[in-house]
Amino acid sequence: MPRSRGTLAGAIGWSAIDTWGSALFQIVVLTVLARLLEPRAFGLVAMAGVYIAFVQVFVEQGLGAALVQRRELERAHLDSAFWIAILTSIVLLTISMMVAPWVATLFGEPHLASLVRWLSLGLLASAMNGTQRAILQRELAFRQLAIRSLIAAVIGGVAGITAALLGLGVWSLVIQSLSTVIIGTVVLWRVSHWRPGFRISTTHLRDLWGFSVSVLGINLLTFVNRRSDDLIIGAVLGPVALGYYSVAYGLLRKITNLLVGVTTKVAFPAFARVQDDPARMRRGFYTATRYTSLIAFPAFFGILLVAPELIRGVYGSKWVPSIPVMQILALIGIIHSVFYFNGTVILSAGKPQWRLGLAAVNAVTNVVAFAIAVRWGIVAVAAAYVVRGYVVSPLALWLIHRLIRIEVRVYLRQYIVPLIGSAAMVVTVLLLRHLVGESLKPTAALGLYAAAGGAMYTLAIHLRAPDTWRDLLRTARSGVPTTTGPATTNPAG
Repeated sequence: MPRSRGTLAGAIGWSAIDTWGSALFQIVVLTVLARLLEPRAFGLVAMAGVYIAFVQVFVEQGLGAALVQRRELERAHLDSAFWIAILTSIVLLTISMMVAPWVATLFGEPHLASLVRWLSLGLLASAMNGTQRAILQRELAFRQLAIRSLIAAVIGGVAGITAALLGLGVWSLVIQSLSTVIIGTVVLWRVSHWRPGFRISTTHLRDLWGFSVSVLGINLLTFVNRRSDDLIIGAVLGPVALGYYSVAYGLLRKITNLLVGVTTKVAFPAFARVQDDPARMRRGFYTATRYTSLIAFPAFFGILLVAPELIRGVYGSKWVPSIPVMQILALIGIIHSVFYFNGTVILSAGKPQWRLGLAAVNAVTNVVAFAIAVRWGIVAVAAAYVVRGYVVSPLALWLIHRLIRIEVRVYLRQYIVPLIGSAAMVVTVLLLRHLVGESLKPTAALGLYAAAGGAMYTLAIHLRAPDTWRDLLRTARSGVPTTTGPATTNPAG
C-alpha cells in the first residue's frame, strides 16, 4: 500500500482543526464537569483509568505505529493487525471483568470494581479503530481523523454533562468516556475506505512485530511515566487527593495537546517519509521545536502566574488545593512541549530500541521519585516530577545528536527569543497583580492578566526578532487545508 492521498501541508491544517477543536471542547467540558462534580468523582475515575490505560497498551501492541512506519504494506499486514487487536481486546475484556474486584481492593475502594468493568467495554471499540487510524495517518488523511475526533468529543462531552446534570455523579465521567470512544469508532468506520479481510498471516505479523515489539515496550513504559503518579497517589492518599491532582494535571495535558498536538500528529508520518535523509530531518526538527517554543513558553509561564485566578474563577473554590499542583506542573509542561519531537524523530528513524531505553530511564526515575515524595502530599509529587524531568532531559538531546547530528548550541539558541518574551510577560503580570490587588473578581483579573501579558509578549518578540511572527504566520497559512489545490510546503524539510 503506497503512501498517498494527503499532502503534509493539508495534514497540518486538518490536524490543527482536529486538535484545537477537540482540545478546546474538552477543556470546556472539563470545566463544566468540575463545577458539577466533586473531586472524589474525578479521583475514582482516575484510579480506574490507571488499570484501563495499562491494558490498553496490550490492545494496541504498537502495531499501529508499525503500520505507519513501514515503507511497503500489503493487505495481509492490515488484516492481521486488525484481527490480532480484536482477539486481544476480547481476551483482555474478559480478564478485566474478573479482576475488577482486585483493582478495587488495591485502592481500597469497593465501588471501583463496577467502574473498571464498564470502562473496559471501551477496549473493544479501541481495537476496532486502531488499524483504520493507522491507515489514515499513513496517508496523511487528517481530514477524516479530524471529523471523527470532533464528532466524538462533542457527543461524548454532551453525554457526560447531561448525565452530571441528571445527578449521576461519577458515572457521568464513565458515560463521557464510553460515548467518546464508541462514537469515534463508528464515525471512523464511516469515513474510512478500508475494510478487513478474514485472515491472519503469521508471516506478515512477524514483519510488523520486529518494530511493534519495541513500540509496545515504549508504550508500556510511557504508561508507567504517565500513570505511576496516579497509582501511587490513589493508593496512598486516596481518591480526593487524586481528584485534585488529576484535574490540575488533566488540564495541563489538554493544554499541551492544544499547543503541540497539531505538529506531533503529523510529525511521525512526515519524519518517517524522510527517514533516510538526516539533513531534512534535522531541519524539520529545528523548525518544529522553534515554533513550538514560541507558543509553549508563554502559555505555561502564564499558567504558572494565573493559576489562582484560573482555578478560583473557572473551576470554583472547591478546587483551591489544585492551584499549587497546577503551578508546579506548568514547569514540566514547558519541557514536555519542546521535547515531544525527540521521541518522534527517534521512532521515525527506525530506532525504537533507543526510545525504549529512554522510556525505561524515565519510568524508573519517575517511580522512585513519586514513591519518595508521596508521603509529603500531591504538591511534593508534582515537584518530584518536574525536578526529575529536567535532570533526565539531557539524555534525550544526546540521543537526538547521535541520530541527526544537531548542534546543541544552535538548538538551545532557538529558546532565547521566547524566554525573553516570557520574562517580559512575567514582569508585566506581576506588576499588574501588585497594582490591582484583590479589587477584581478572579475571572476579570484573569482576563486582564492574559490580555496584558499576551500583548507584552508579542511586543517583546517583535522588538527582539521582528521577522519571527511573519515567518510563523506564513508557515501556518501554508498548512491551512483548501479545496483549490495542494499546498507545497513541507514542514519536515
